[in-house]
Amino acid sequence: MSRKPWLWSLLLIVPLLLAGGCSSNGPERQEEQATAEELYQQARRQLENGNYTMAVETLERLQGRFPFGPFATQAQLDIIYAYYQAGELESTIAAADRFMRLYPRDPNVAYARYMRGLANAGVGDEFFTRVFNLDRSLRDPQPLRRAFVDFRELIQRHPDSEYVDDARERMQEIRDLLARHEIYVARFYLRRDAPVAAVGRARTVLQEYQGTGAVEDALEVLVEAYGMLELADLQQDVRRVIGENFPGHPLAAQ
Repeated sequence: MSRKPWLWSLLLIVPLLLAGGCSSNGPERQEEQATAEELYQQARRQLENGNYTMAVETLERLQGRFPFGPFATQAQLDIIYAYYQAGELESTIAAADRFMRLYPRDPNVAYARYMRGLANAGVGDEFFTRVFNLDRSLRDPQPLRRAFVDFRELIQRHPDSEYVDDARERMQEIRDLLARHEIYVARFYLRRDAPVAAVGRARTVLQEYQGTGAVEDALEVLVEAYGMLELADLQQDVRRVIGENFPGHPLAAQ
């Protein structure tokens, strides 16, 4: 029996149609059909496994498809966390800013502010690594100052938050770092024969960073700077202060 040409064509087309139908049920199609809860659980698994970049992508798809769903707020918080864990500090700050802008009355604003402080402090740590070990730059460490403000506002606006105690400790650490920076700059000015500028930096430490370990260093800078300026009376006054506060110090007044 002869086979009709159109029958052969039909037999060839059917497998192609079947293959196309199977491909439409692949991973991409399944993800398009996933519910908000399924997407969120997928993102949680990625977070638990340390796949932070993939988690961010999944959470952003969740927000894009279900912007007003029950998981939208938590997804934004998880994005902040994922960026921070991935070391993407600038993205962490941007995500925290976005959350506080979108949900200003949400109780989790305290968490977003805390995470923004951590991220700013992390950027500041990178700055200090460059300043004190490599770059020796004299740029102002603004990220640390912003972190200090974040933690201070957290304490003021959310006094009952679970993050308050840690924020206080971090504020003290930041004060110590900023005071060290002022001393570093002051000594740089002394090496460059700029004692007036060094005096200004040392006074900043004494006025703004009392209680830090840099106070003793600031007094030492003043002794040297006043000596360079031939201001013997002021130098002697500082030596007297050193003796009263740091007995036995080699620069203390005799």
